[in-house]
Amino acid sequence: MAAGPADRAGGGGPLPVERVPLAAAAGRTLAEPLVALTDLPAFDTSAMDGWAVAGPGPWRLSGRVLAGRRSGPLADGAAVEIATGAELPPGATGVLRREHGRSAELPDGAFQLHGEVGPGQDVRPRGQECGRGEELLPAGLPVTPAVLGLAAAAGHDLLAVHRRPTVELLLLGDELLTSGRPGPGLVRDALGPLLPPWLAAAGAELIGSRHVRDDFGLLRDAIRHSPADLVLTTGGTAAGPVDHLHAALDATGGHRLVDGVAVRPGHPMLLAALPGGRHLVGLPGNPLAAVAGVVTLALPLLHALSGRAAEAAGPAGALAAALPGHPADTRLHPVRRTAAGLVPLPHDGPAMLRGLARAEALAVVPPGGLAAGERAEVLPLP
Repeated sequence: MAAGPADRAGGGGPLPVERVPLAAAAGRTLAEPLVALTDLPAFDTSAMDGWAVAGPGPWRLSGRVLAGRRSGPLADGAAVEIATGAELPPGATGVLRREHGRSAELPDGAFQLHGEVGPGQDVRPRGQECGRGEELLPAGLPVTPAVLGLAAAAGHDLLAVHRRPTVELLLLGDELLTSGRPGPGLVRDALGPLLPPWLAAAGAELIGSRHVRDDFGLLRDAIRHSPADLVLTTGGTAAGPVDHLHAALDATGGHRLVDGVAVRPGHPMLLAALPGGRHLVGLPGNPLAAVAGVVTLALPLLHALSGRAAEAAGPAGALAAALPGHPADTRLHPVRRTAAGLVPLPHDGPAMLRGLARAEALAVVPPGGLAAGERAEVLPLP
């Protein structure tokens, strides 16, 4: 359900590919498969501190091999002290852990090492994790810290990633306060703080966030002159006396792709194509209704622009309590996963965030509702 509208959006394909240093790739999306440029490990290494040994014991002990240094070959019956991560000397057949070995001095002043070592014991063989040229990760995955680490270990200095989609957030309404307590006729803007972290998690770059008064000309110009790939608005999607979004879209040459969705809360959300290959997603002003629009329209579009695979729905779960439904529309309800199943959370009205703040996902409730014990599809929250 979540990916459908964005898939139909004209020009909603991935943004151009860039090759950037690893540090600049974090949070973006792989545009090409990540391929190993070397074997991992690149050489046989010791998995433990101890001694590299050649053949069966006891062994005549001499020398030391540290990480980052190399040793000459070991003859049969010889041993050398070795550190974790150091390259195994040629001829070594295994590693005797420090805690498992014991040494005794010989009459000539040398030391003899005793212990039990099986062939290949405590050795990380070359190519154990991967071989050179092997595909490690497919294209379309977000670049997480673990991906950066793997890329570095595999020899990469640059990664091919899609350009981040840029977003400008327009918060509409004369009634919005950006600080302090709500007053008569005024409400505190909750979406300004809520949305940016979710946009960043989707791989987007927020280039601006500003309030726009309830004025047709101001909104028209803000949409027309925005340089962002996605203009994300809050409020103004209905047909009230100061809801100017539809008229402003028409005045800027916007083409509505989705204008209302059969879902509660959030049914007046919209998706439009703008001139120049840009897009606009209009979110309702009520916070929980806006979140429904983010999950079902904005995030799928951003994933498409970022080159990411569509985010799969979370695993369905049995409801711990009945969830009433809307007579005709799909309903999204905040839930938590517990041992008893999906627990519906109270305070789920369109203007409420208290239930959402404790939620792990939104349960998808078909028209008519679901009884306790029935399984519900869930949409994960960012």
